[in-house]
Amino acid sequence: MEPIAWLTLLIFSLAIIAVLTNVIEPAVAGMLGVAVMVWAGIMTEVDAFLFVDWNVMAILVSVWIIAGYFGKSGVPELLSAKALQWSGGHYGLLVFILSMLAGMLSIVVDNVVVILMLAPVAIPVVRQLGFPLTPVVLMIGFSANFMGTALLLGDLPPQMLHSVSGAEFLDFIWQHGRPSSFPILMVTFVLTLGIMHLYGFRTAPAGAGSGPASRETAARAAGVTLPDPLFAWLVLGGFGATIVAMAFREVLDVKLGFIAMTGALALIAAVELLGDRLKRKPDFEAILQELDWRAVFFYIALFALVGGLEKAGILHDLAELLKPIFASSVTLGTTLLYWVTIPIVGVVEHDAYILTFLYTIRDLGEQGVDPWPLWWMLVWAGTLGSNFTVAGAPALYVALNICEREEQRKVPLREFLGWSVPFTIAASIICYVFGMLIWVVP
Repeated sequence: MEPIAWLTLLIFSLAIIAVLTNVIEPAVAGMLGVAVMVWAGIMTEVDAFLFVDWNVMAILVSVWIIAGYFGKSGVPELLSAKALQWSGGHYGLLVFILSMLAGMLSIVVDNVVVILMLAPVAIPVVRQLGFPLTPVVLMIGFSANFMGTALLLGDLPPQMLHSVSGAEFLDFIWQHGRPSSFPILMVTFVLTLGIMHLYGFRTAPAGAGSGPASRETAARAAGVTLPDPLFAWLVLGGFGATIVAMAFREVLDVKLGFIAMTGALALIAAVELLGDRLKRKPDFEAILQELDWRAVFFYIALFALVGGLEKAGILHDLAELLKPIFASSVTLGTTLLYWVTIPIVGVVEHDAYILTFLYTIRDLGEQGVDPWPLWWMLVWAGTLGSNFTVAGAPALYVALNICEREEQRKVPLREFLGWSVPFTIAASIICYVFGMLIWVVP
């Protein structure tokens, strides 16, 4: 590589190391890396701005705003109460339903938001029934982190895939005559929850979740209702209309970010105009304050940093290095990509890794390699593997903090890994089998 390429790689590596070690705020570390690249002449400030996919940023912020209203609608609390009612207070069934609920919500809501919505609702129920708290909250965290790649809205990796490959909303359901992300991850998710039920939730701890107390708690859950039905239906209608519009983006012929932004603005306007008729009208300023602006700036910096790698030709060189492997055997190349990705994203923040390799696979596609099996297996492995440790996914860090705060103790690493490792291994193996049979093996 040229000296400028080595300098670019050094700056990128130092920025990512600073992000991973949390020496300084990750968003600041990313922005500093971009600034150094600009001052070093690797790219101009205009290049850095243009490397950012502002369409993806618009999707991210707009969906987070809608999710903020959703979290205050009372629907998550109602769903959690229904989960308890449907489970009848049985330990394994309650964990299965709460995990399924977290996974389904994370399809359209950011995984961290899902945990912050569901965990506070589940905690008092779990305590009333005498169940251990940490496994239940961790399962909510694993599940919320799991399904974010199923559709285009839930997490950043599918939005980055849309940015690099042009994948549309419906491509995540069915593409090129084959089932894609949603059906494969949905089946994988259900089977993984079944395995975890056998592993640790088949029977409740002695004296917990049985008898009159359990039945009384489940009966009380049946009386939970929406505190403000008009507001709840307004939010659900706005969310649903936005999703439908995004599904028909090609017909509407506008960017997904503009559709999401329009949906968010329409919901904000409706809430403000109907303010006097709403019992629980949230303050718009409070919604904005609850957005994770640090994450937004980090993702902006991430696009610019990876753009620097592209500008220096590093991604093209990496594609050239990998081409012989994929040209000789797509099965071997895809397998290596999948199983190398899983342990890596278990210890590093997965978004930077995924974005880097999305561009690398794009360059491989320009050299004659079919990119779609690689793109799908990359984002699936990048999402599932991040459940190994809290370093791979911020959502798990949030779930672990909730456990430690509520139980007033430090959760040992061994205890965390006792749940994360079987969950991740089971999900990774199942998804690999389906992915290879459907997308790779002729």
